[in-house]
Amino acid sequence: MVVGCLLATAGVLALAGCGASNSAGSTSAAEQASAAAHSEEAAQKKQEDAEIAHDGEILAGIESQKHEEAATQKAKRTEMLAAARAKRREAAAAKAAQRKEQLAEENIKKREEAFNAELKKKQEAVRKREAAAKHANTTGQTELQPSSSSQGATSGKAGSGNESG
Repeated sequence: MVVGCLLATAGVLALAGCGASNSAGSTSAAEQASAAAHSEEAAQKKQEDAEIAHDGEILAGIESQKHEEAATQKAKRTEMLAAARAKRREAAAAKAAQRKEQLAEENIKKREEAFNAELKKKQEAVRKREAAAKHANTTGQTELQPSSSSQGATSGKAGSGNESG
């Protein structure tokens, strides 16, 4: 737009110039106007290029910031997923440890019950032997009572039988 005005002004000056002047003078004025218009165009283009470069820098900064934010988001997400995985593993390990402990307690309980059952059997066997021995002693003593001399010998044998068994 400015260029068009300058060219129009330069043309008017050339036409409005003195009729006596030679064409070389009008050519130089036209050249000056053209050079001025060209320098103004160059300055305007330079300014536009600078604005484009500045806009490009701003755009690059914005995109860089977006990439950085995306990387930060990705890192946070990865960290959260890793924490969740670790938490699940820890919970599974705790559950497995608890189950292992429970099984160990059940085994201990079974062994104690088996031991107590075996102990009861042995105690019952001892009681039965003692009862049988007492029964044998009482029946043996009643049969032997009529003869007083054989009573001491029988009770001595019965007593030694109890002690060995």
